[in-house]
Amino acid sequence: MRRLIGLTWLSAALLLCACDVRVRDTTPAEYPANHDLGMYEVSATVSHDLLVTPGSVYLYAQGDTQKLQLTPNADRSQWHGFYPVRCRSSFPLQFVAEWRLPLNVMRKVVPPQPRQVRLLEPPLTRSASFDSSGKAPKGGWLGTVQYSFVTVASVQITGAHIEPQSGSTEDAAAAKPLSVVSSFPVVGGCGDLIDVRVASSAAHSHGTLVIDTNDPADPHWQTHVEFAPK
Repeated sequence: MRRLIGLTWLSAALLLCACDVRVRDTTPAEYPANHDLGMYEVSATVSHDLLVTPGSVYLYAQGDTQKLQLTPNADRSQWHGFYPVRCRSSFPLQFVAEWRLPLNVMRKVVPPQPRQVRLLEPPLTRSASFDSSGKAPKGGWLGTVQYSFVTVASVQITGAHIEPQSGSTEDAAAAKPLSVVSSFPVVGGCGDLIDVRVASSAAHSHGTLVIDTNDPADPHWQTHVEFAPK
């Protein structure tokens, strides 16, 4: 009798060993943030033991509050889907595999703790050119540089100033007519266009607009600005 019970437990253990599913996360570590689409591909590969029927396996991606059923390829070895997220610098990711055995349904979560997929803030405005044709208006020619932040819910541009493009005498003279005329802080929401206004008292001028923000991804940013007649 003891031998029979031992063989029964051994058979059960061997059966369980032949009924496992393995999941390998193939999602990139980071993506450039895309506010317009707001969707990021998540993917994984799945392999299984001989006693697991491929059609019984389902794979999901889950984050904070979302659970997304993934789509397999023809042999169900590769799975993918698109995870929706906006206005964040990262999102948590785990995969949940579920498969059916004759007597129960098995479940596995990979990894045990969520990993963070980073979303990188796209480059802000690098350069801006403004027309200074005609007679100079009162206060000089005006231009507006626009910025958009998409990995935070809201952002403040806390200040801005003009610097010469280089240490040369010519660049210092070209930047002298420029000034920042916006009042700070300037506040905007995720994806909003935030305006920083500059002015030039000369028809020809150029320099570097340096903005300061409370966004950890871009605490400072430089934009080349130039005024010239068209």
